[in-house]
Amino acid sequence: MLVLSGTIGAGKTSLTTLLAEHLHKPAFYESVDDNKILPLFYQNPQKYAFLLQIYFLNKRLDSIKAANADDETVLDRSIFEDSLLFHLNADLGRATSTEVDIYDSLLANMMQELPEATHKKNPDLLIHINISFETMLERIKKRGRSFEQIDHDPSLYEYYQQLDQRYVDWYNAYDKSPKMQIDGDQLDFVEDPAARQQVLHLIDEKIASL
Repeated sequence: MLVLSGTIGAGKTSLTTLLAEHLHKPAFYESVDDNKILPLFYQNPQKYAFLLQIYFLNKRLDSIKAANADDETVLDRSIFEDSLLFHLNADLGRATSTEVDIYDSLLANMMQELPEATHKKNPDLLIHINISFETMLERIKKRGRSFEQIDHDPSLYEYYQQLDQRYVDWYNAYDKSPKMQIDGDQLDFVEDPAARQQVLHLIDEKIASL
């Protein structure tokens, strides 16, 4: 089970598709375009932050269960990133301490590996795409989702900035599985075919070493 991680606009969905095609294996994607709660969250974060994280948590666990049906699968976001996102929202006043405690407890219970379980929940490899803050802002603007645009809501600049900073600590502390990092600025696998092949080669080498 290969799992992608990275901030908004890092290229997780693109690399998931590339890896699935490269390995001839199924891919599982984050629920975004069909997510009815996400636009509501951007309109009123204080009201919908907790509901959004519960929605994502449920969807990600569904994906993990489905992924166990195959010997090799690719998921486009780690379930462990949800805690990072929710705690940031709480620190920005978008969730209460009670909601944070409930979320953390639920996540811990859901991710506990039961002895009789047939599904493992931790990935075999986490692939983190690291991009600069400037690249993140460019990608957000380029993909054009109206509710993500700073022009539409200037307060998003601080949210994106803090998110970018917290991902550094999150990746350094991540210990649920082997991990590797891709420099998404230097290796623009979305636009550059040569970079694409180099990234796939790096991942192949990491998988072989495991």
